[in-house]
Amino acid sequence: MTSDTSPVSNPHADSQFEGTVTDTLEDGLVPALLTVTGPDRPGVTAAFFSILSDFQVQLLDIEQSVFRGNLSLAALAGVGKQDLDSLRDGMQATLSSYGMGVQVQADRDLESTRPRSTHVMVVIGQPVTAAHISQIGQTLADYGANIDSIHGIADYPVTGLELELTVANASPGGGVPLRKALAELTGEIGVDIAIERGGLARRAKRLICFDVDSTLIQHEVIEMLAAYAGKEAEVAEVTERAMRGELDFSESLHERVKALAGLDASVVDNVARDIKLTPGARTTIRTLKRLGYKTGVVSGGFIQVIEPLARELELDFARANTLEIKEGKLTGRVIGPVIDRRAKAESLKEFAWSNGIQLSQTVAVGDGANDIDMLSTAGLGIAFNAKPALREVADAAVNHPFLDQVLFLLGISRHEIEDADLRDGTYRRVPLED
Repeated sequence: MTSDTSPVSNPHADSQFEGTVTDTLEDGLVPALLTVTGPDRPGVTAAFFSILSDFQVQLLDIEQSVFRGNLSLAALAGVGKQDLDSLRDGMQATLSSYGMGVQVQADRDLESTRPRSTHVMVVIGQPVTAAHISQIGQTLADYGANIDSIHGIADYPVTGLELELTVANASPGGGVPLRKALAELTGEIGVDIAIERGGLARRAKRLICFDVDSTLIQHEVIEMLAAYAGKEAEVAEVTERAMRGELDFSESLHERVKALAGLDASVVDNVARDIKLTPGARTTIRTLKRLGYKTGVVSGGFIQVIEPLARELELDFARANTLEIKEGKLTGRVIGPVIDRRAKAESLKEFAWSNGIQLSQTVAVGDGANDIDMLSTAGLGIAFNAKPALREVADAAVNHPFLDQVLFLLGISRHEIEDADLRDGTYRRVPLED
């Protein structure tokens, strides 16, 4: 699991990156920030750079964005000092016909380079309000973290925002107090906040492993089986105690499976057909496979139920317990090694090793105490509507009933998901229930 106990370095402190914009300016030029804003329409960018070319401007940095039909275009440029007033007049004369406002700033500190953000934060809520962002921003400021950029990453089925941050606290364990404060804030304001280091490591994930019961699917399979035996309440109580970490999983599994003794084996097929995926599960698996992820499940449930699901979703691996069946009846026992919390973590390691993937490139998603070791082993551990024991050790926690939140935490936007779905004919938005 990703740790933030190492010092958080200042991204501008390394001497190999030191320098100012004037180091690359041609002789006789001064740095100037040129900005135009207004309604987006064809031709604005061409007109902007046409004017700059008339004054033989040297470009140092450019940024352009369109937000809901409004354009913001800025360039950091080298301009002849004697040309500043004429350049401003030319920009205003030409771009005013497009409805654009113009600013030329050369009387400010333009020596610093573009910030290299150290961390990425994802905020997920239903809804996300201005008050939420105000409180998050204040908490970041209290711990010396600066927001470098914010952009929307999802508008369905939840609102998701992605923030790039620079955390400048370079003391040992500097990131830990901020993480703790954000975790406390999550509980107070009711939105999910996940923060991790930015850079290439975030984009290098290549394998994801899901728990099954109450994660990939909406049910606890053993409780569905127990319902056929008339032992649902009894089994559910044991399951809940095990998920809270109050019982050893292996012992609790054997105790629950005993209640299934004598059931006809056809019940297993019935349960497999009755399974309902968690909302967003198909979208999540489909999107990750498009990106080249290895996908799979490791479950404390039963392979006879999970295998058909794994084939349907075209998962790369699946591991679970095996129910013993003799003469067409469940015996009330499992055979082979029990898939407990330790076995889940070992399975993740095995799947990563067999695919030539480093553990730092893995993601694990689960909901109970049985998933603690697996999430702690993965490069990114995500608690999904989880018990407190798991949330305490997870890198990130989401608390809305949509599995595609996992994609947002990985930096995959709803727009990118739906664009790919539109291309292959799988696009749809299911109306959300009140």
